[in-house]
Amino acid sequence: MSSESPIVQVPEPEETYTSDDLIYQAPQPQQQEQDDMDDFDNHDAIPQKLKLDLRGTRMELDRDTLVNLPESLLIAMFPNGLVLARPSEEYDDEDEDYDGLSRHSVGVDEQVNLVDFDPACLEYVLQFYTHAAIVRDQNQQDAELQRLLTASATSSPVYYTLLTKQPIIVLREELEYFCLPTDKNTDAKHLKADSGNYLKQHDHIFDALQKNISRENNVAEQHLIDMLCDAGFKRDDRWGYREIEPLKTTIVSMALVLLKTIGPDNHMATAQKLFLFWRKPARKCWWDGNSVELDGQTIRLWARRTWTLELALV
Repeated sequence: MSSESPIVQVPEPEETYTSDDLIYQAPQPQQQEQDDMDDFDNHDAIPQKLKLDLRGTRMELDRDTLVNLPESLLIAMFPNGLVLARPSEEYDDEDEDYDGLSRHSVGVDEQVNLVDFDPACLEYVLQFYTHAAIVRDQNQQDAELQRLLTASATSSPVYYTLLTKQPIIVLREELEYFCLPTDKNTDAKHLKADSGNYLKQHDHIFDALQKNISRENNVAEQHLIDMLCDAGFKRDDRWGYREIEPLKTTIVSMALVLLKTIGPDNHMATAQKLFLFWRKPARKCWWDGNSVELDGQTIRLWARRTWTLELALV
């Protein structure tokens, strides 16, 4: 991307990780201890089904489904990685977890992993992935697709990948807000709640960025909106998921859209540009401020918005 790009690539870490590295295993036991663990054969193997507890909501996900989720989503769900291993021997056998089971009685397959993430957001993404898979399977029967696959199989690996998989544009926003009342006697807790609800209701995806463009006449940001709209978004689209984080002055939003790569109105040229963001999320951050009327008083409402753009393949 050029230096003028409004979306900048997330810096690469010192070590290179893949999506599989977000779910990793604990170190293997020493060889001399192996004989004592015959009853726990493959206890460190990552199970095909992962049990998650998302803020009190239980969900089971296939491992393949989980690791194929957008990279930016996995990082938000597992900021420290997901360690699957047998409980340490330092725990007392009489200790019980919240399910009433001894820690030693729970193997990797039965392990429930606590995830501080909104289950409604994950459900939104999973439903969209299911829809994308149906569209992909339908496209595989298209005669034009088979002809394009034959022509691109050896000449363009990227082109071939975009035809055999269904590309999805993933846009995620984290909005941190700060409210400054004019009345010193204002109840801060109540004001924060009202400010959050006000921002949550203003859920058009591009409104805030378009306002920033109008103020600063940023051509690169306008190009970003044009590119996303050319790829499948509409200029008046609303966020598919938008919720206030519990006990925080933060609103998280997500929007996903299918990127069409076949047919007369395909967006293959845009898809090839966005392929740069496959498993490489990119970010853009900016501030905006408004004077708004809440509960009969004027307050200054500041928002720090961080967009993460990514391409996913299903």
